[in-house]
Amino acid sequence: MINSPTILVFDSGLGGLTVLREVVAARPDAHYVYVADDAFFPYGHHSEDEIIARVVPLMGELIGTHDPDLVVIACNTASTLVLSHLRAVYSVPFVGTVPAIKPACAQSKSRRVSVLGTKGTVKREYTRALIRDFAQGCEVTLVGSPELASLAERALGGDTISDGAILAELSPCFVGDPADAGARTDTVVLACTHYPLLLERLTRLAPWPVDWIDPAPAIARRVSDLLGPHIGGIVQSGAEMIFTSNRVHGLGAALTPFFGGRVPA
Repeated sequence: MINSPTILVFDSGLGGLTVLREVVAARPDAHYVYVADDAFFPYGHHSEDEIIARVVPLMGELIGTHDPDLVVIACNTASTLVLSHLRAVYSVPFVGTVPAIKPACAQSKSRRVSVLGTKGTVKREYTRALIRDFAQGCEVTLVGSPELASLAERALGGDTISDGAILAELSPCFVGDPADAGARTDTVVLACTHYPLLLERLTRLAPWPVDWIDPAPAIARRVSDLLGPHIGGIVQSGAEMIFTSNRVHGLGAALTPFFGGRVPA
């Protein structure tokens, strides 16, 4: 445990837990600090300048307190806006989360791909540049969901969320002839880390089967590559959950699976 790396995972809320889960599985030798900026959630309700002004100094405070070896920005909105600013100011390595448009378009057979993200993510020039660069002839539908991230947070917290509420956010992703598999959406990019929290329900409610693209496994591989070889065994302690609002989360049992069985302090 002496040389175990510390990984700080940052998100606007609880969505980054889906990334944390994959990173912990890839690097069980690390200590983890998960920070949910719930005092500013949801980021989609703030301007780009407000998010930059919020996250850059906050990250400085977190780095000063926890001295991480690597930081994962487990939030599409923050990554597309703030990552370049963070890298310019701080020397710690950062791994971001961006819409997985390239792999989605590479694997689509019908050439119809939908990108399901927050309103901010789908309207951002960064996302549109990914489409220009990597669509590979695919027809890409951008779907800005106003409520799905909040619905996912509430569901993880134990609230009952109706199928209708989820389906209303999901339906615009499904484009084309429902009866013709070759002329309808066959791939949906989950461009918000909150959405895999609802993946089981998204799959069940989808009007036809599609491939769901979650960037978390690729992020975990990148983190492991940057950290280098494992230097110790599995670390059973060293899991910390922080809310910027300083609220007591009371989610111990729900959070433990994301931390690889550890109970976060």
